[in-house]
Amino acid sequence: MAKKASYHEQFGPAVEEPWVELCFDSGTLIIKGLKDSDFARLDTKAFRLSFDPRVGVHRCPAFVYRSLLGELLGKGLSVVDSARGYAEFDREDLVERSPRVHQAEAMQAWLSAGKRGVVVMPTGAGKSHLAVMAIQDVARSALVVAPTLDLVEQWQRLLKSHFGEPVGAIGGGTHDPQALTVTTYDSAAIHMERIGSKWGLVIFDEVHHLPSDMYRWAAEAAIAPFRLGLTATLERVDGKHAVIHEIIGPTVYEKNTRELAGDVLADYETRVVEVAFSETDAELYAASRAEYREFVEKEGIRMGGRHGWQNFLRATSRSREGRRAFKAFQRQKRRALGHENKLEKVREILCEHPDESVLIFANDNATVYALAELLLAPALTHHTPLAERAEILERFRAGRYRAVVTSRVLNEGVDVPAASIAIILSGTGSVREHVQRLGRILRKEEGKRAILYELVTPDSAETFVSQRRREHDAYR
Repeated sequence: MAKKASYHEQFGPAVEEPWVELCFDSGTLIIKGLKDSDFARLDTKAFRLSFDPRVGVHRCPAFVYRSLLGELLGKGLSVVDSARGYAEFDREDLVERSPRVHQAEAMQAWLSAGKRGVVVMPTGAGKSHLAVMAIQDVARSALVVAPTLDLVEQWQRLLKSHFGEPVGAIGGGTHDPQALTVTTYDSAAIHMERIGSKWGLVIFDEVHHLPSDMYRWAAEAAIAPFRLGLTATLERVDGKHAVIHEIIGPTVYEKNTRELAGDVLADYETRVVEVAFSETDAELYAASRAEYREFVEKEGIRMGGRHGWQNFLRATSRSREGRRAFKAFQRQKRRALGHENKLEKVREILCEHPDESVLIFANDNATVYALAELLLAPALTHHTPLAERAEILERFRAGRYRAVVTSRVLNEGVDVPAASIAIILSGTGSVREHVQRLGRILRKEEGKRAILYELVTPDSAETFVSQRRREHDAYR
């Protein structure tokens, strides 16, 4: 077996005392030449700093670069910074645009927090312009991380229109890092251990995605001293938004939908419309629900408990009876979310708004396709090719399509042409999803008043789901 190279063979000769050297290595920082006495003076817990016997140096996560460098200098140590791989330069914004009051406030709050932190603002409030302002101010190489390839392309167009220089991309088969680059969370998590020293500013769009075990590596493996997180709804039901504050910074500014409605965003109202089952659908729903509930009660499962759903899934996997109960659960859910009377109610609402653009949201692709066929409207799902998706949205923007039916592909970030009516046929209990769907119709236009319809089946489990997902200031 080949002998493992020593640290000095890998990273070069030692710097003469009393210097220490910071290097970037595989998504971490290594400190070369740190004496035991100096190590003992550092807050090792805060920096997650430990000795790595494999290479004989001290190592810590890359994201503490800024604070660690300050700590080393503050302890009177001379530091050779070999970790930094990003450039400084001035950027001229080719698009002159004065920020709105809330954008200027958010920018000032971020600056006051040391150019690290999270800004929470609703869809349509101009978070992307805040990102442009941050890139100008920091004047360093910058990386934007977004959830989807659609958003990568959207950010590329935005940054190129503002700065007029090459904008790189990483993801979807492309690997072209530039001083200004956009990437997906997936690609950032894969590649950051190799390229995490290249950017002084990292902007995480839809930052609520970050706390997953895979995606957080995209932030932890980067040295970027300046960080900006953007989202419309930060909190997560699993409580992991605390991770965001640790590796990005605190929430420095927050504005909700109600505060911006009528000024920055369109005036709006939300309407809950109860749509009862037909007699046939009611009977089918009741039969399926009774079969599912019988199994739950027999197994002693509390579906409303913290682990109720996981316990139900485990129980249904153990027997043929359990698998039948799971299928019954699915049938009663589908029946409540997309029954015949609901589909007809969508048609009625469209007739009430003959001259307005309408987005129709369902929870599953089967319902999307059924409704699209009924209404002779285009369907958008994750299976829709990017080119076809772009064509549909362009025709919707031009008024050639009055309505578009979709599941979740338009929930997040994608620049949707201005619509004034949204119909939520069905969805999950997620507050975030509900707020995002509302945001799709809130782009400001002269005289516009947006309406969000939520169709709910009374006397079904959907009533509880509806109440849960409306727990947000935007709906109060």
